[in-house]
Amino acid sequence: MTERTPVDLWFDPFCPFAWMTSRWLLEVEKVRPIEPRWHIMSLNILNEDKDVPETYREMIAKAIGPVRVVAAVQDKYDSETVGRLYTELGTRFHNQGRLKELDTLRETVEEALEAAGLDRAFADAIDSEEFDEVLRASHDDGINRVGQEVGTPVIAIGDVAFFGPVVSPAPKGEEAAKLWDGVRLVAGIDGFFELKRSRTRPPIFD
Repeated sequence: MTERTPVDLWFDPFCPFAWMTSRWLLEVEKVRPIEPRWHIMSLNILNEDKDVPETYREMIAKAIGPVRVVAAVQDKYDSETVGRLYTELGTRFHNQGRLKELDTLRETVEEALEAAGLDRAFADAIDSEEFDEVLRASHDDGINRVGQEVGTPVIAIGDVAFFGPVVSPAPKGEEAAKLWDGVRLVAGIDGFFELKRSRTRPPIFD
C-alpha cells in the first residue's frame, strides 16, 4: 500500500477561499496518496494590528466565535474530527449561505456540531476565552511558516509551506490532481515566492 503524504491545512471557517481550497484538497485525496490534516487559524488574529475596513472588522469579530469552537474541538480530538466539523460548518456557512444570517450563528454552529457527531455544548466556546491560547498557538504555527503578509488557507507539506492556492470553483477529479502536482512542484523550488493574477469571479461553491 502506498504511504500517504501528510498535508497540513490551516483554515478559518468564515473564509470562502479557504473553504474552496479545502474541498480541492479532499478531491486530491481521491486521486493522489495524501492525508489532509486540519488546523485552525483566525482572520481576527491575523488582522488584529492591521488597518482594515470597519465592515470587515465587524465580520471577523463575529468569526472568532466559530474559530474558538473549532479550537476547543481541536484541543480534545484528532485532526479527522476537526475536518469533519469543518465540513459541516463550511457547508452551512458557504454552500447554504448562512454567513448572511449571523444573528443565528450559535444555532448554525450547534447544528454543525451535532451533524459532526459532537456535543452541541462545544458551542459555549463562542463566547469564551478558554481556548484562545490553543487557537493562537495553532494560528502562529501556520502563519509563521509563510509570513504575516498572507492569510488563510496555509498549506504545509513537510518543511514546504505556502498560502493558497486560491481557486473558484474547486477543481475536481484529474483537474484537482493536475493542480496539486503543479503547486507541489513550484512550492518545492527554493527561491520561488509568488505567482498571482487578479480574481475575476466570486467564490463558486459547487
